[in-house]
Amino acid sequence: MIWQAGVVGSPLLVVASPEMDFHATPDWHPENRARLDAALAGIDEAGIGDAVEWREPRLATPAELAMAHDPIYVDAIRRFCEAGGGELDPDTVATPGSWDTARRSAGAVLDAIDGLRGGEHRFAFAAGRPPGHHAVRDQAMGFCLFNNAAVGAASIAAGGERVVVFDWDVHHGNGTQDIFYDDPDVFYISMHESPLYPGTGKLRETGGVHAERTTLNLPFPAGTAGDVYRAAFDEVIAPAITEFKPDWLIISAGYDGHRDDPLAGLQLTAADYADLALRAAELVPQQRMLAVLEGGYSPRALTRSVGATLASLLGESYRPESASTGEIGLPTVTAARQLWEFS
Repeated sequence: MIWQAGVVGSPLLVVASPEMDFHATPDWHPENRARLDAALAGIDEAGIGDAVEWREPRLATPAELAMAHDPIYVDAIRRFCEAGGGELDPDTVATPGSWDTARRSAGAVLDAIDGLRGGEHRFAFAAGRPPGHHAVRDQAMGFCLFNNAAVGAASIAAGGERVVVFDWDVHHGNGTQDIFYDDPDVFYISMHESPLYPGTGKLRETGGVHAERTTLNLPFPAGTAGDVYRAAFDEVIAPAITEFKPDWLIISAGYDGHRDDPLAGLQLTAADYADLALRAAELVPQQRMLAVLEGGYSPRALTRSVGATLASLLGESYRPESASTGEIGLPTVTAARQLWEFS
């Protein structure tokens, strides 16, 4: 298996266990086990296996999940899965194996954070499923059972440190925003397509009464390409993160903004994701950035995009696609810059 490469102390820590994925979805469902295999294949395709240490994720405990979720909800998901599972909403399903698999996905994020704290790795990638950023404090939705990135961010904030969750999934992470909207120690940033599911993520949603300027939404129209994303990062996101002064940065790394993804209409490429990752890495201390797999429903796009993202962080030049260009979406950058009063 490709996940046997690398040695202890390798620059990149990957926390994943595809052989322990028992979250079964119907044949028609776009969120399936093949996504995880496709994402991890990017490491081999990018030729960076020797720089990776693979680690099997632990099961997050109910108490750890309750850092981001209502304990009653956590227990309800356990009981629902133990009773055989079923549909939680028209898009979101659970099966008997989903309880442990979802706990393992959250545990992967916690293990990635612990691995970086140990000082042996430069970056980490927590690759699990189901994704998490739509799960709110007390409800599953949008394929998501537990909010994996939010569990990680909550654990960091509980230790007295400040963390940015930078979400580049094509869908707005309503769950992450909801959980941290009034938390001054967690800064949620989302670049997403709008209008699109779940219909949240307006430009003027900038934080609760106790956490002003800790939510930043950049809703882009279909057709937006990488040039506009780079401009948004340089002109709005980078100064906002600098102002916040984070100790950590978690990327909610969804790859459904890729131009080949069947569920959305952005025009990003693997090279665009690599550019965003490199820019983000410059804004936090060394050994304090991790990526968490979210969406992405084209297997080939997932492989290329994950490979390009991780290779870029290692200083490798794997670029299977050129960066994309275009002017659609520039008014969003202008509006956000004016709202946040960045010149």
